[in-house]
Amino acid sequence: MSDILLSLQGISKNFGEGDVLRGIDLDVRRGEFLTLLGPSGCGKTTTLRIIAGLTAPDTGEVILEGREVTALPPEKRNVNTVFQNYALFPHMHVAANIGYGLRVRGVSKREIRAKVEEMLALVQLEGFAKRMPAHLSGGQRQRVAIARALVCNPALLLLDEPLGALDLQLRRQMQLELKRLQERLGITFVYITHDQEEALNMSDRIAVMNEGRFEQIGAPDVIYEQPETRFVAQFIGQANLMQAKVAQVHGNVLTLLHGKETVQACVPPGPGPAQGEMRLLCVRTERLRYTGEPPAPFTLSGTVVENRYTGGALITRIRLPSGEEWTASGHGRADEAPAVGATVRLWWDPAQAAVVGGAHSAV
Repeated sequence: MSDILLSLQGISKNFGEGDVLRGIDLDVRRGEFLTLLGPSGCGKTTTLRIIAGLTAPDTGEVILEGREVTALPPEKRNVNTVFQNYALFPHMHVAANIGYGLRVRGVSKREIRAKVEEMLALVQLEGFAKRMPAHLSGGQRQRVAIARALVCNPALLLLDEPLGALDLQLRRQMQLELKRLQERLGITFVYITHDQEEALNMSDRIAVMNEGRFEQIGAPDVIYEQPETRFVAQFIGQANLMQAKVAQVHGNVLTLLHGKETVQACVPPGPGPAQGEMRLLCVRTERLRYTGEPPAPFTLSGTVVENRYTGGALITRIRLPSGEEWTASGHGRADEAPAVGATVRLWWDPAQAAVVGGAHSAV
C-alpha cells in the first residue's frame, strides 16, 4: 500500500477573472495532518473544493487511494468535509445529525446507535444526544459537525476554517482537541486556515499558498526557521528582513555586509550562496538581541525609536543606519527597556537567522 493517500497533479483553475490555481502539485500522506495556509484569495478553498469534488479543475488530476477521482461526484469519494458554519440540520437533534450519513447508507438502527454513542464519547458530548443545535454553544456545534463527518470513517477529512467563528480561547482549546482526535483515529486531515498559529500548533506539514501556488511545503519548524521565499518569511511569524551581500563563506556560516555593517547567519548543509552574491536575511523578532556584548564580527547598531510593554513582553523598535526599522520582542519589564533615542548594538545567534532562497528572493 502506498504511503500517499491523496495526490494533486498539475491542478489549475480559472473562474474567468484570472488563474486561481496555477498548476499545483501536492502529495498528502496517510495519517497526516496537513494544513493549507495562506491569505484570503490565495486558492486554499478552491483546492479543498476540488479535492472534495465540489469544483472541477480546468486541468490536472486528483488521485485518491491510488484511483483517479477527478470526475467523480462528492458522494463517490471516500471524503468528508467540515465547514466553518457547521451546516447542522436545525430540525434534527444531535444524535440524528451525527447519524445522518449512516442512515443514508442504509446502516441498521442498532449500528447507528452504537456509532453515534461512540462519536459522542469521542468528541466529549455524552448526554447531548437529544439536544437541538439551537441549544448548543458554538464549540459544541462544531464538535457535532466533526462527529458527523467522522462517523462514516472517511479516508480523508477536509476542514475548511472550522474554528474561524469561535472566540480565541475556545479556538485554542479546539486546536488541541482536533489534533488529539486526528492522532487517536489516524485519519488523514487536510485543514484550511489563514491563521498561522493554528497551522503551527496542529500540523505535521504546512503548505503555504500565495496567488494560486505553493510557496513552500514542509514541517512547521522548517517553515518557520528556514523560509524559502520572502513571502513565507513575512507571512509566518514576525520577521526582520534585510538585503545583504555575502562577504565570506566558512562552511555553513556566512559573513554578510549590509552597507558598512557586518553580520552573520548560517545556512543548511549543501550548496549555498557564493561570495559576492546578494541574499535576503531573515531574523525573527524574538531572536534579535540588543543587550550584552555582540560577538565578532557583528557591527550592526541602531537607535531606539519606540518601546511597548504588552504584559510580560517588551517590544522595541530600532532604526538602523540605513533608515530601516527592526523590531525586537522578548520577555521583560517596562522599566528594563532602553531609553528612546539610545544607541544599541544588534546581534543574534547566526544559527537562528535564515538566508532566504536564491537571489530572486532578495528583490
